[in-house]
Amino acid sequence: MSTNIKNPDDLPEKPGVYLLKDAQDNILYVGKAKSLKKRVKSYFKAELEDPKTRVLMRHFHGLDYIITDTEKEALILESNLIKKHLPRYNIRLKDDKRYPYIKITSEEYPRLLITRSLRDDGSHYYGPFTDVTSVRSILKLLKPVFNLRDCKRMDGPCLNYQIDLCPAPCSGNVDKADYQENVDKVKLFMEGRHEEVLELLRKEMEQASENHDYEKASVIRDQLFSLDEVMEKQKMEFNRSLDQDVISYAVDDDVVVVVVFRVRAGKIMGKEDFLVEGAQDNHPQEIIAAFLKQYYSGPRLVPAEVLLPLMIQDEKLISRWLSDKMIQENPVNSSKNSSISIKVPEEGLEYRLLQMVTKNAKLITNHYKKAKGALLDLKNYLNIPRIPRRIEAFDVSNIGGKMAVASMVVFQDGKPKKSHYRKFKIKTPGPDDYAMMHEVLTRRYEKLTVSGEKTPDLIVVDGGRGQLNIAKEVLDSLNIKTGVIGLAKEFEQVFVPEVSIPIILPPNSSALHLLQSVRDEAHRFAVTYHRKLREKDMKRSPLDEIPGVGPKRKMNLLRHFGDLNAIQKATLEQIVEVKGINKNLARTIYNYFHCEQ
Repeated sequence: MSTNIKNPDDLPEKPGVYLLKDAQDNILYVGKAKSLKKRVKSYFKAELEDPKTRVLMRHFHGLDYIITDTEKEALILESNLIKKHLPRYNIRLKDDKRYPYIKITSEEYPRLLITRSLRDDGSHYYGPFTDVTSVRSILKLLKPVFNLRDCKRMDGPCLNYQIDLCPAPCSGNVDKADYQENVDKVKLFMEGRHEEVLELLRKEMEQASENHDYEKASVIRDQLFSLDEVMEKQKMEFNRSLDQDVISYAVDDDVVVVVVFRVRAGKIMGKEDFLVEGAQDNHPQEIIAAFLKQYYSGPRLVPAEVLLPLMIQDEKLISRWLSDKMIQENPVNSSKNSSISIKVPEEGLEYRLLQMVTKNAKLITNHYKKAKGALLDLKNYLNIPRIPRRIEAFDVSNIGGKMAVASMVVFQDGKPKKSHYRKFKIKTPGPDDYAMMHEVLTRRYEKLTVSGEKTPDLIVVDGGRGQLNIAKEVLDSLNIKTGVIGLAKEFEQVFVPEVSIPIILPPNSSALHLLQSVRDEAHRFAVTYHRKLREKDMKRSPLDEIPGVGPKRKMNLLRHFGDLNAIQKATLEQIVEVKGINKNLARTIYNYFHCEQ
C-alpha cells in the first residue's frame, strides 16, 4: 500500500482499491477501479457533477491505494474495506440485526444448531429466519431424523445416546462416511431440495427391504414420515421451481431500505431487511450494486438467480464474482461453467414477486421514518444531547427481596434489539429496590467503561425520582455523560435530572408510546426471568442438596437407577456400584435419604 498520495498522476494504470482520506487521516471513501489512475483523476475535474463528490473533495487531503491482479479482486477488497472502516461517503449496509440461522458446523462430525452470528469458519449457514420458534421446531425434527450429534464436547456417550437422539460418534462406533451421508441430506433439505432427499430415502428403504434389513427400513420409513411433518410447515409454494434471491428497495427522504426474499425450490424460505446508510444522494443503481457486494461478501449461500428492480452497471463483473463464490461453496453440485444470472423481470410470476418485495421495502421504510420522528420528538421533549438511537432500560423483579433479578433491554432505532438484552442475578440483600438498581447499573456501566464500548444515548429506569437519583449517582461516579430518565408507571410521569417537576408527554405522542414500549419490555423480560428461576428452584432435585453430588454424579446416578425413587430405595452396596461414587459418598447418599424418611 502506498500512503498519502496527493497527485493522481502518481497512480499506476492497474486495477485496485483507493482510499480517500482527510487531514486527520480518517478514511472518507473507499472505491475500486479497473485503472486506478483514470478513476481517481475523475475526482480532480474542475467541475464535479455529483453534489456528494463535491462535498467529499472539500475534505480530501490524501489517499492510499492497493493494487490487485484483477478488477474482481478489487471488488471483493472494496467490499471488505467498506465493512471494516464504514467510510462516511460510502453506501453502507447496516447489518446489525441478529436473525437466527441454521448452522451445519465444519467439524469432523458436524452438528446442526441455531446461531445468530455468521462467521467465515467453513460451516454452512441457512437463513435468516424471522421466527426462532419455527427454527427450533425444524431442528427438533431434523436431528433425530438424520441422527446427528448434539453435544459440543466429544468426551463419551451422553444422555442423548441413551435415549436414541445421538449416534455417539465420540464412542468410535459410527462410520464417518455414513454420518456424512446424513449431513449431506440435511444440506439438501435446507437448500429446499426436499424431493431429492425423499427420493434418496425411498431408494434406501427399498434397498434395505430387499436385503431383509427390516429394522433399517423401519427407521427410514419413520424418517420419511417425520420429513413430511417438516415439509407441511413450508408455505407460500409456487407452481414452478425457483432458486433465487429477490431484491428490491425503497427510498423516502433520507431513509433507504433494501429487502431480500430468499426463494428455494419454489418456496419463500425467509425475508431480510436492511437499513442502508450514506445512500441518500446516490442513484438507485449505485445503491443496489453496493448492497450486492456487501451482502454476498459474507458467508451467505449464492443462488442461481438474483432478481433486481433495475440493472446495475457492474452486472457482468458481479455475476462472475458470485459465480466463482457459488462454485467454491458447493464444488460437488457446481460445474466450472456454472454462472449466476442477474436479471430484471418485466412480467409474470417473477415480476409479481419483485413487486411484493418492493411493497415490503416501502412498509419498512415507513416504519423507520415513524421511528425516527419519535426519536427526534423524544430528544426535544427530554432535552438530551443526542437523538436516542440506542436506549437501554432497566427493571428489577423480586418477591420480598427473594431471588431478585434485573433486566436490561435495548432498543435500537425504535426497535427491540434482543441479542443485546442482558439478565442479572442480584446479590444485594432485599427488599431494597434502590440498592438493587444501584448494583445492576454499576455492574453494567463499570463493565462498559472498562471495555471502551460506546454509551447508550438514553438510559431508562423503571420508577420515579428516587430511582432516577440512583442512576444519576452511578453515572456520575463513572463519569458517564448521557441522557437518563425515570419513568413512573402510575401517571406516566417522566423524571429528568435537575428538574423538580416531572414531564408529562402528550398521551397520543409517538415519543410516549416508544417509552412505554421500552419500559413494558424491560418489565416483561425481568418478570419472565424471575418466574423461570422460581420454577427452576421448585424443580430442584433432592440430589442437589447432597454434598459431593455434582451434575456429573447426579447424571450417573439417574442413568444407573433410572429415577429418583429407585435411588431412594437402593442399598449402600448398590449405590457403590455407580460410576464415580466411592464408598464414603455412597454412605452419605444412603444416609441422606434414610434420614429423610
